[in-house]
Amino acid sequence: MTSSETRLHCGEGMVGFEMCFLNAVVQCLSHTRGLRDYCLVKAYRQEMCSREEPHLMEAFSQVLLSLWDVNEENHNTEVNPGKFYSIFKDAVPYFSGYSQQDAQEFLRFLLDRLHCEINRRPYVRLTSLEPEPKCTTQASAMWKRHLERDDSKIVDLFTGQLRSSLHCSVCSHYSTCFDVFCDLSLPVPKRSATGGGSLRECLDLFTQEEKLDKENTPMCERCNRRTESTKRLTIQRFPQVIVMHLNRFAMSRYMVCRSTVCVSFPLTSLDMGPYGPVDCGPVLYDLYAVCNHSGTVNMGHYTACCLENDGSGWCCYNDSCVTPISENQLQSAQAYVLFYQRRK
Repeated sequence: MTSSETRLHCGEGMVGFEMCFLNAVVQCLSHTRGLRDYCLVKAYRQEMCSREEPHLMEAFSQVLLSLWDVNEENHNTEVNPGKFYSIFKDAVPYFSGYSQQDAQEFLRFLLDRLHCEINRRPYVRLTSLEPEPKCTTQASAMWKRHLERDDSKIVDLFTGQLRSSLHCSVCSHYSTCFDVFCDLSLPVPKRSATGGGSLRECLDLFTQEEKLDKENTPMCERCNRRTESTKRLTIQRFPQVIVMHLNRFAMSRYMVCRSTVCVSFPLTSLDMGPYGPVDCGPVLYDLYAVCNHSGTVNMGHYTACCLENDGSGWCCYNDSCVTPISENQLQSAQAYVLFYQRRK
């Protein structure tokens, strides 16, 4: 039985409160095979070391179990995530209240809280007095330091490493730093709604060289002062699951506006190699889920489109309604968060 036979909706006790952002994100995560299988067998109980009780992880796993219960007699069951969301709001009060919520923000907070509960190394706190790990490169040293304090199934699946390169325009000094990421927030090309764009263009904008003025640039290590410089981002370490957020919301002079540019994206064989280290070769990903946003900034609605594991194709999850869709229907101006699985 696939989860397309079971629906996720905001059930009784939550009437009048919009939870479509949660429904869409949970459906996308439920189709993340590595995370789903981990939750269904409750593997975190054997490997977690945190002092925190995994209340949120237990509730999240129960939602996934209900969605994928092969013994469920009624294949049209609607799953109520109310308990899970209540526990989440206790952990993240930012999401309390009745205001419009953002699916990408919810995804970030959810993955962070799940990681904290199932962290395999929650007590290690490195200090600046500790020696650098003996690694061959700065990137691998920084990654090793990260894993010494943050290591979980969430990290295994979703966490990658960004390389930020700074070039001083005065002395031509290059400096490099590395940061971890769980998703990439990509700019959407600025053009008419009928013009369209591509995911490749969004990635090019994300990784293109950016000119920084003196006020926004770090201190140059050689000049020992703030100078005009350029910055460029590339991916140093690719995650198993790469989540790409199409940043459709931007602040104009008086309000937040939503871009309606239709960004096309490949369903298979997305090559991220050109955005990685030099000569890294092809790094291929396949799409398995899309979180869509329709409407306006203040009156929006979220749905999810997910690739079913049984080979039956794609389904659209619109709260309690599930319908099969064609691959052509995936490409729209509503695409907001893309989920890609790296090929083995």
